[in-house]
Amino acid sequence: MDSEKTSHTDPGATPPGSAAPPPDDATGTPDDAATTPGDARTVRPKRRGWDRSTRNAALVAALVAVPVTVAVAGVTFAALAPEGPADPDPGPSVTAVRPQATTAVEMAAAPLAERPATVCRALLSQLPPAVRELTQRPVTAGAEQNAAYGDPALTVACGVPEPTVPAADTVWVAGKVCWYVREEAAATVLTSVDRETGVQVTVPRAYEQPLQWITPVADAVVASVPSADPVPTGCRS
Repeated sequence: MDSEKTSHTDPGATPPGSAAPPPDDATGTPDDAATTPGDARTVRPKRRGWDRSTRNAALVAALVAVPVTVAVAGVTFAALAPEGPADPDPGPSVTAVRPQATTAVEMAAAPLAERPATVCRALLSQLPPAVRELTQRPVTAGAEQNAAYGDPALTVACGVPEPTVPAADTVWVAGKVCWYVREEAAATVLTSVDRETGVQVTVPRAYEQPLQWITPVADAVVASVPSADPVPTGCRS
């Protein structure tokens, strides 16, 4: 008895002599081409288990899986991430510029001799338009020897008498100018003691650390008011 022969022919292959099926892809370029004996035409066998419907189903599954994976990762990250600090209470701004009056500041203006008047005019020409955030304001008298800034007003008076400094008191050098400091109820009054012509700066209590507020004024004093001769002992470095 003849033994039964089992065919191992690929079910997707085109039998010899049959017409070649059209290519799967749009270009029609053969893929995995094979030439069948007895037929000069080239045919492409279909891949077992991977046809167009399978590819479409896989593509849809991938498109659905990607956003789901991203969403799950986002939820996981949000759950594991530590809580950020709560927004701090900004509170009142320490750098906010308060509204400033623009009216003239009342100041006295004693008559000056020619030399002090000349020195004071030079000083006024060197003063800055603002002391920190305090802008300059007009004065009621002595515009060539007086200046004022901000509200409450920080004032500068040139041509004042040299103060009498008690032996037990201390003078302070700030901005290369030697000052005698006197505390009053509403302000700190600083008067130069090492200059040819006296300069007095009054800093209201609203402005803390008065020696820091007078730096721009001290720079103008150094630039325009000559040093006294001799310089007081307490002002020597």
